[in-house]
Amino acid sequence: MAVLRVLLRLAAAVMLIPLSMAVNYTVGGPNGGWDTSTSLQSWASSQSFLVGDILIFKYAASHDVVEVSKADYDSCQITSALQSFSDGNTVIPLSSPGKRYFICGTPGHCNQGMKVEITTLATSVSPATSPAATPLSPASPPASPEIPSSSPAPEIGPPSPAQLPESPPTLSPTSSSDSPFSSPHAPSSDIPSTSFPPSGSSPQLSPSSATKCGFKTTITVGFSLGLLLLTCL
Repeated sequence: MAVLRVLLRLAAAVMLIPLSMAVNYTVGGPNGGWDTSTSLQSWASSQSFLVGDILIFKYAASHDVVEVSKADYDSCQITSALQSFSDGNTVIPLSSPGKRYFICGTPGHCNQGMKVEITTLATSVSPATSPAATPLSPASPPASPEIPSSSPAPEIGPPSPAQLPESPPTLSPTSSSDSPFSSPHAPSSDIPSTSFPPSGSSPQLSPSSATKCGFKTTITVGFSLGLLLLTCL
């Protein structure tokens, strides 16, 4: 309970601090007042009014205090007065920041300079809105970088049979002893070579043509040798 009482007293003291800092301003004072001989606007420009301050208008019975709008203040009109006083000792608290306009309602006095514009400032600057209190829109996903399209790399595979160079099949020389149809009594004969020595009078064949001719000759000789072996058996 003792701690609670201390906290309540501290809270009350904090609330009373702004009230103790409030300032009472006698309009036009200390060397003048609410009359036609005082430069009231010059006096107001030399002051700094804060929320909580108090204006005190002291004046004779021939004057009054009328609060008006900005337009009526400029034209010295009281037909649309916000409020008016004529007690000779008017107290007006400045409870909110902004501008307020006061004139004397006696005819001709406002035009003679009996008017004042009061600008009230806030006692403290209101804290700026915290960024965390501001609702944030959902973050849009970052745009993916555009990857320049490129044609797929050609697949490298084994060459097709048409792309392979023509090469004649390699045939080992066949002898009568290696053939299944050979007989110990059959005469042995060697297979003639398929290569032909170049002749000066005969035209030279291209490698592909020579290969084809050699291959045909080998098949012919082999076939003849097979028939010979079958005859001997």
